[in-house]
Amino acid sequence: MSYEIWTEKYRPKKFSEIEGQKHVISKIEALVKKQNIPHLLFAGPAGIGKTTLALVVANELFGEGWSQNFLELNASDERGIDVIRNKVKDFARTRALGDVPFKLIYLDECDSLTREAQQALRRTMETYSRTTRFILSCNWSSKIIDPIQSRCAVFKFKPLEKAELMKLVDKIVKLEKLTIDASAKDALFQVSQGDVRRMENILQSCAGMTNKVTEQVIFDVASVARPKEVGEILDLAVKGRFQDAKNKLISTMLNYGLSGLDIISQIQKEIWNLSIEEKAKLQMIDRCGECEFRLVEGADPFIQLEAMLAKFSLIGQLSSKK
Repeated sequence: MSYEIWTEKYRPKKFSEIEGQKHVISKIEALVKKQNIPHLLFAGPAGIGKTTLALVVANELFGEGWSQNFLELNASDERGIDVIRNKVKDFARTRALGDVPFKLIYLDECDSLTREAQQALRRTMETYSRTTRFILSCNWSSKIIDPIQSRCAVFKFKPLEKAELMKLVDKIVKLEKLTIDASAKDALFQVSQGDVRRMENILQSCAGMTNKVTEQVIFDVASVARPKEVGEILDLAVKGRFQDAKNKLISTMLNYGLSGLDIISQIQKEIWNLSIEEKAKLQMIDRCGECEFRLVEGADPFIQLEAMLAKFSLIGQLSSKK
């Protein structure tokens, strides 16, 4: 089964089926019942239900004919002003079919639109407000120009809590006839970090390998090192065993196929679990930030990671002498 079919199979069709974002859904549902919604701006991290909520709004408003009154565009694919002047305007200038007096245009990842395209969109939203409502989705609302934000009701989304994500996991596991233990669930939440799309993708990949999903299978599929292994690297470094820490780091990166940026992200999280003084942890976090910046700028990952471990060893030795 392709990921698209898998996703569509478990995508909610009603407000009551959506997990998480209750602070947003209750307000949107009230607006939909009155069939008089304003332009909407959904802002938040990836994979937490922005597109799903937009589709549910369309389904609740238009029923079976929702696809005729709903236009979905991904602004990251078509970022220029032409998409606003052509596709959006052509759809917006026609009236809706059915009882609802307006159509819906959903612009996903609209923070990727150029500034000129956003200016054109601002004018289009104003001109066709009688026949069309816009739902804009973005990861960072700060990248949307103020004139657009002032025309929209802004709703901020947040990653799903563990309990909310586990409800979805239990539902999928039951329908797909899988078995999953508690440690595997913890690993799945740790890897996905509240991102439902990432959770479904990992779980589908695991299901393609085995019906018994374990912690090790999840870490292998997600190409993420186990927290215990990252903790061992840091423990060796702060004890001054630099060579052992370096060898462990390299073998872990090769075994899981991790990039320099991937392993730094995990190291940063595990630093807080070390049994060292808080000041030393802060110095290590500062070093992580510097190393990440250099990698983004194109520096050699192995040299920078070795330099980071060397700094950790010095910090650990200074901390132990106090």
